[in-house]
Amino acid sequence: MRSRTQVVIIGGGIAGCSALYHLTREGITDCLLIERDELTSGTTWHSAAQVTSFGANQVMVGLKRHSISLYRELATDPDMPVGYHYGYGSLRLATTPDHLDGYRHFISVARGMGVELELLDAAECKKRHPLLNTDGLLGALWDPHDGDIDPTQLCQTLVHRARKAGAEVVRFNPVTGLNQLPDGSWCVYTQQCEVHADIVVNAAGYRCNEVAAMMGIELPVASMEHQYLLTEPLEQITAIGHPLPTIRCPQDDFYSRQEKQGLLVGFYEQDCRDWGMGGIPPNFTMALCPDDLERVSDTMENTFKRLPILQEAGIQTVVNGPITYTPDGLPLVGPTPGKQNAYCINGLRAGLGEGGGHGWLLAQIIAHGEACYDTWALDPRRFTHHATAEFTATMARQEYQNEFRFHMPHEHRPAGRPAKTTPLYDQLKAAGASFGVINGWERAAFFKPTNDFVEQHSFRFNNTHEVVANEVAAVQNTAGLCEVSGFNRFILRGEGVHDWLDSLSCSRISRKMGKVSLAYFLNAHGMVKMEATLATLEKDCVWLGSAAAAESHDMDWLSAHLPNNGGIEIESMTNAMTSLVLAGPQAREILSHVSPHEDWSADGFRWLTARRVKIGPISVVAFAVSFSGELAWELHIRNEQLNLAFNLLREASKTPLQLFGSYAVESMRLEKGYRHWKADLLTEYDPLESGLKRFVRMDKDFFGKDALLKRGDNPKQRFVSLVVDCAEATAQPGDALLVDEQAVGSVTSAAFGHRVQKNLAMGFVDSAHAEIGSEVGVLILGKVYVAKVVDECLYDPEYALVRNSNIGT
Repeated sequence: MRSRTQVVIIGGGIAGCSALYHLTREGITDCLLIERDELTSGTTWHSAAQVTSFGANQVMVGLKRHSISLYRELATDPDMPVGYHYGYGSLRLATTPDHLDGYRHFISVARGMGVELELLDAAECKKRHPLLNTDGLLGALWDPHDGDIDPTQLCQTLVHRARKAGAEVVRFNPVTGLNQLPDGSWCVYTQQCEVHADIVVNAAGYRCNEVAAMMGIELPVASMEHQYLLTEPLEQITAIGHPLPTIRCPQDDFYSRQEKQGLLVGFYEQDCRDWGMGGIPPNFTMALCPDDLERVSDTMENTFKRLPILQEAGIQTVVNGPITYTPDGLPLVGPTPGKQNAYCINGLRAGLGEGGGHGWLLAQIIAHGEACYDTWALDPRRFTHHATAEFTATMARQEYQNEFRFHMPHEHRPAGRPAKTTPLYDQLKAAGASFGVINGWERAAFFKPTNDFVEQHSFRFNNTHEVVANEVAAVQNTAGLCEVSGFNRFILRGEGVHDWLDSLSCSRISRKMGKVSLAYFLNAHGMVKMEATLATLEKDCVWLGSAAAAESHDMDWLSAHLPNNGGIEIESMTNAMTSLVLAGPQAREILSHVSPHEDWSADGFRWLTARRVKIGPISVVAFAVSFSGELAWELHIRNEQLNLAFNLLREASKTPLQLFGSYAVESMRLEKGYRHWKADLLTEYDPLESGLKRFVRMDKDFFGKDALLKRGDNPKQRFVSLVVDCAEATAQPGDALLVDEQAVGSVTSAAFGHRVQKNLAMGFVDSAHAEIGSEVGVLILGKVYVAKVVDECLYDPEYALVRNSNIGT
């Protein structure tokens, strides 16, 4: 066993084996995988091992596509062929119109990624699975690529290939401790010896938090007991004469696939049970939990109605084992928050089906700093301090109960809420706020017109359409007030802070006191990494604001690039302050009333400036910026004074001050062409492709400049704004953009623009179709609608509303 290596991987299940193999494929062959017992002895060995190309977003479709391609290759490996049943197909059943709409959307997402899925009617479902009872069935999503794989053979073959490339695997050697050295490398203590590694990867499955604890952290991963059964051989299956497709049912919470001449049937019962919260026995390897079919009896009853043959089938085996979940059901693949040279590949609840792709993406991140896709949907830093073990277990139970029930647009389920609230939460709730969640923060989405109003979540225009229109109209015609909870704000202090930021950002960094500017930061490949609003409020002190979701991401990135002399410090005020946005033509008048000693005129408080002001007795940092396109100020207020500031502003308005939420903000920002981080600003695109050329100063040096220069100024795809000719629904992120039936791009954001009365979308499209006036098709709910490329700013393109000194005076 080597004592010095570049990468140590802890854990020998599908996550660790895939990461090891793919690291060698990326040229990192000095790797060591350490497993406490036998390979696959955690969850991997008892996995039901379905392999599907279905995914709820583009990244998931892409990594599953890679898994399938890899597994097909491994199945023909002359040295160690893997048992893989590719192409048996699968049916995701639909028993409601919403199911069908969701599947139509996923077909569009998959098509944009080069994967063809199909919607079948009930009669065709019966043809493809003769044992299926189609009563009440509206149809199903057909995935022709679905199948299943032998988990042990898969991992053994991945390890075999990695060893041939130079990697080492050591079994029966528990890791007992981790210590990070001053240079950022790691001492990995094991039962056999000590290993010095540049990088550590936590791939420890349901023991991932035992490894995390050795680093002094806790990961948002919890385990759930999951049961499936294997029937005895069934004559009816033999008589059918062809392999049966897998079934997944969002109504009855089960899946079923053929296993030899019988059926494998798994259940996601509502009376589910987390596992291991009080600790995991050291000898729990190659082990299962006690059978408990009584707990799944209700689910089994419905399953037997959908597959009547089960009523007469004998049970051969019952498997009840732990599987891991994160709060949102997606894995943790990427950098470990707050730790240098440490990475995660944990929470793979569908590990076998996705594991090939997860290891592929992680290896790219370790080797190159980024993957071929923007992996924010999987990034461990998407969760912050609220995601404790108890919170995660609560969320895991909810995810388990809804395993095949996809999220509807804007749907935020109730478990674990409210995790983070501002002092205004109760007031906003009393005012009718309906909340969504971002980074754990409750944020008002809209304000209910009546107490009993409930949003009817849909892929089509729903009952919030007019509610949002009224909120937008108030902001446009009078004024509106919006709380932006969790807005990320850092205070950067130290001599030379402007020079440091200037060396990092591709944008111009203003040194003028009180000047507000928008800046972009690139990664080493010249791609968009970070967006920030910057303002200098005092000497050698810069306020940096960014998206609420970016809290851990931005702190990690900025900290990693701090000067070595320690002269610059970063203080986070994210959890100590909250932002109120006052927007609309009467905003200046309202602020003048509550803050009469300040000059709120257009000349006295210019657009894109900031300063400290008094709102009544409260000290506030005010920014003259506008995400809505109306005259507006962002007011950053300490939380202990937030209620008072909110009340003062409402009382100062001559007419009842409309409260507005994130749905209205989304509508207005698309009308202005404003991008949103990790929706429209992705590491897959450089700033020129992203339409940000005006923010790039090539006359100076900055991080990522050389890589950007090598990319040239001839982008393959470009960011565009679109007007969509569809009266039934907006597009959804990931929907395919088509020309002559061929995918040429995809949607990143969409909303109805209530001020311009147009159905809007944003996205990336092949440059040949990116000129203003070009037309593409957008695949929405099974139909292709014409979408025209338009100027990115459709509302007040001259910015007169935020500049005009006569407004609100």
